[in-house]
Amino acid sequence: MAAAGVLIGVVSGVLVVLYRLGIEYGVEFARWMYAQIRQTPWLMAPWAVAALAAGLLIAWMIRREPMASGSGIPQTEGVVLFGLKMRWQTILPVRFIGGLLAGAFGLSMGREGPSIQIGACGAQFVAHRLRRGRREDMQEHYLVTAGAAAGLSAAFSAPLSGMMFALEGVHRSFSPAILMGATAASLTADFVSKYCFGLTPVLDFGSLPQLPIGQYVWVLPVGLIAGLIGVLMNRSLLGFQTLFGKLPAMARPVVALGLALPVGLLLPQVLGGGANLIALAEHVGGGMDDGGALMAADDGGAAGLQAAAAGFGSIWDVAEVGLGMMILLFVAKILFTSTSFGAGTPGGIFMPILSVGALGGGICGLAANQFAGLPAESIPLFAVCGMAGTLSASVKTPITSILLTVEMSGTVTHMLPVALSAFIGLLVSDVLHVKPIYGALLERYMKQHPNEVAAGTDEARVPSKVGRGVMEFPVEMGAPADMHRVRDVAWPSGCLIVGLRRGESEIVPRGDTEVRAGDYLIVLFSGEEAPFVRDAMNALCRLQR
Repeated sequence: MAAAGVLIGVVSGVLVVLYRLGIEYGVEFARWMYAQIRQTPWLMAPWAVAALAAGLLIAWMIRREPMASGSGIPQTEGVVLFGLKMRWQTILPVRFIGGLLAGAFGLSMGREGPSIQIGACGAQFVAHRLRRGRREDMQEHYLVTAGAAAGLSAAFSAPLSGMMFALEGVHRSFSPAILMGATAASLTADFVSKYCFGLTPVLDFGSLPQLPIGQYVWVLPVGLIAGLIGVLMNRSLLGFQTLFGKLPAMARPVVALGLALPVGLLLPQVLGGGANLIALAEHVGGGMDDGGALMAADDGGAAGLQAAAAGFGSIWDVAEVGLGMMILLFVAKILFTSTSFGAGTPGGIFMPILSVGALGGGICGLAANQFAGLPAESIPLFAVCGMAGTLSASVKTPITSILLTVEMSGTVTHMLPVALSAFIGLLVSDVLHVKPIYGALLERYMKQHPNEVAAGTDEARVPSKVGRGVMEFPVEMGAPADMHRVRDVAWPSGCLIVGLRRGESEIVPRGDTEVRAGDYLIVLFSGEEAPFVRDAMNALCRLQR
């Protein structure tokens, strides 16, 4: 697993770096082009024709390969958890072409979700090349998880977040085999990313001040508001997806690209993933020497964009950004992200969610500064806490949210308030009974594409050649199998519990062996029954929420 993880890290890292470069230059081109249209209005007509052609092409591609639509994270989770089919040969070209077109027209979509699926596709390619027998065949979903970790690691230059998201967000278990592959793949992909983009964090916040102990009380309302923002973001994304579902499939990307035109002309700051808005939220309280740097900041923070920003004709400057403008950008970013994503266009929502959270935290800090006397130097930390809290509430991966925020900022001095905000945001989301955004999207995808569920993770698995396979299932506290003897659990037919790992101990289970939370059940089953066994075992070993 470690050796395969290194190979996956190289392959997936190179693929994600290429995709990341393409998205960066695409967003740069979009901002430059909308600036030209503002100066030369007759360019609007050919640009509208180009948007129509691009929208129709995207609609045609995602109709041919629906697994490449939207974020890509729900589809990757479906491959690992439910055996959805994934065809890397067709997903990769649609992801690259569709993502580059979305970036070139400035849609509010990030590169992170697609990068995770691209990494998973790279892992599937490697798994097919390494497949020599039944054992390698049945471990493919472990390798896909490692590829997903490599994708996030290369997209954000955040290896710890990559491996944690693979465990917490994709596979949802902490098997040592999964951890080994995900760790090797994440670290290798991070090396590839840093070799190409340098050692500077994706969002270089500089030196963030520590929050004085006496001001920790402010973290509570920031966490609450961030949680509500995460809930609002989820409902907006799902609501607009439902709304777009009433339109003809071929018209959805066309409408999204058409809406990008007025947004790009009137409020170009909300174009792209939103790294520039995070920079704005970080510096609005203390000012910034070069207002154009915020406008120039793109999804990858390319340094060469500052010079291009001078010609953008921005209608605002950092010094003029007040509470009203922050609220306007906040609302516009939510709506534009929802329309961009709701159309099914290939692109992610990870970075837009972070940018909306940063704006929300910045608004809280700015309001507290103006009306309650909060020191201006604390506002940047409010934005960072808002990011962690919003992402945790939306995706429900608090540990990943904390690690990602720390790795992206390049400092651990603010770990405690960030962690507090993340768990408060998660609590708010749980109290309001909000499902994780990627889980809700996966449910919708599976209902719309029931034919995607096959006997394995892809069509290359022929049941007659699979024979017997082995899987591990972690037992959660409160699950139906927890605190029951093996003989008293109605295990699915066609499988056999052949092992039980408890801590460092390996136990051969007997009928009177009690299953406990934290155990890993090793299950032997026939390949033809893989989907049924997987679903039934998940129902027995996981807490039913």
